[in-house]
Amino acid sequence: MIVLIALVVVVVLMVFAATRYNFHPFLSLLLAGIVMGFVGGLSESEVISTLMNGFGKTLGSIGIIIAFGTIIGAYLEKSGGAMAMAKRIINWVGDKNSVLAMNITGFIVSIPVYCDSGFVILSSLNKALSKKTKVPLVVLGVSLAAGLYATHVFVPPTPGPLAAAAALEADLGLVMILGIIVAIPVALTGSIWGKYIGQKIGTPVQQEEITSEAEIELPSTRLSFAPIIVPIILIALKSVSNYPTHPFGEGTLSAITNFIGNPLVALFIGVFLAFKLKDTKKDETHFSWVTAGLKEAGIIILITGAGGAFGAILRATGIGDIIGSSLSGLHIGLLLPFVIAAVLKSAQGSSTVAIITTAAIVAPLLESFGLGAPLGRALTVLSVGAGAMTVSHLNDSFFWVVAQFTDMDTATALKSQTGSTLLQGITGIVFVLIIGWLFL
Repeated sequence: MIVLIALVVVVVLMVFAATRYNFHPFLSLLLAGIVMGFVGGLSESEVISTLMNGFGKTLGSIGIIIAFGTIIGAYLEKSGGAMAMAKRIINWVGDKNSVLAMNITGFIVSIPVYCDSGFVILSSLNKALSKKTKVPLVVLGVSLAAGLYATHVFVPPTPGPLAAAAALEADLGLVMILGIIVAIPVALTGSIWGKYIGQKIGTPVQQEEITSEAEIELPSTRLSFAPIIVPIILIALKSVSNYPTHPFGEGTLSAITNFIGNPLVALFIGVFLAFKLKDTKKDETHFSWVTAGLKEAGIIILITGAGGAFGAILRATGIGDIIGSSLSGLHIGLLLPFVIAAVLKSAQGSSTVAIITTAAIVAPLLESFGLGAPLGRALTVLSVGAGAMTVSHLNDSFFWVVAQFTDMDTATALKSQTGSTLLQGITGIVFVLIIGWLFL
């Protein structure tokens, strides 16, 4: 009971330190691990070795993959590939369905590109569409944000769900497939809310707010989509290959599929496909673009490693058995990760930090909650993701990006963007629970 109380106190202090003093989560996770180690009865040497082993094991499985994902994102951002995909999608669905078009665009772009960056990249297109279609900018903004946010928390190789899958030892292909299934209704929910709230607030943008994209040379749509779609297909095929019925057999074809479908190899292939995007920017080098991606990856990788170290300490103290025996009778199962992640997200603002921290906390509990099977682990990742989007408000950088680039005041942004993420999170956990009820 002392260990359980200590965990609650430590998590509360982590949230307080982040919100009140902007204490970095990398340091707070490591400090929390050290405190929990001593409270849990570990010796000095055990605390240090457990921290180091947990950090190293986590990054050994996920660090390179995160780096590849951010490199692909940097190429899509700098080359104009994200904009090229957006324009193609609008051509497919038509200007009359511009709200849906921006939702779909955000859904695809945010798989490798951070939602904040994706929104900034596409904001000029949003404004141009608002003027052309007379759809209020707030409607297009909320719809785009909803699509971006859905895949940001549910679909690898976005760093958050990628790190959660590693911490919970979930099958990445299964997480990806189920993540897309859950993210679709979640994204559409936000888009529908945007249309509803737009009936009451928001006006079309003015002529002078539009920036022309005509002079910008964009890469081809095929080249833009390839670094995202190809790795997803390869990883999904690996999961299909490993299905108990062995649809690809157990010989050479299966071996090749398993190799190129390994997330590390699949994302590596995606990186080389992304290299083709730079051809439109002759005056820049691959070195500078790769460096930009790696700089973004560095912080994510360190926080992810610290989360793994914290989780290793929790497992070593046996807190999973303690919480499992205390809560197993409540039968809350997949709701627990959602609640923890929602509290952390709402309190400190970062979805990625909420995902990584929650995954570290619940990892020791999966067996006692009956979620140790591959499907249970994958659904736990999605439950954490649903909580980590509930809700985006004043302490979230994404909230301010959406508000500022959509010309919303704070009150309007709280009604539209915060309301959207609340409904999205609830929709996400409902679908996760339905899948769990049907198949677990």
